[in-house]
Amino acid sequence: MKDQHQNNNSATNTRTERQKTGAEIREARLKLALKANMARRKAQAKARRGQNSEKSQGQ
Repeated sequence: MKDQHQNNNSATNTRTERQKTGAEIREARLKLALKANMARRKAQAKARRGQNSEKSQGQ
């Protein structure tokens, strides 16, 4: 009885772990690129704020 349950479970896992389509791969790649771009832009903005505050304190 246990063997049948394990076999059914492995068959279910195989169905849920399907290969991604080209569109899904592209979407995942673009999502990662957007996340990296936003992190880079956030770091740049933070660096600019730091430079501006140093200039205003020096004057």
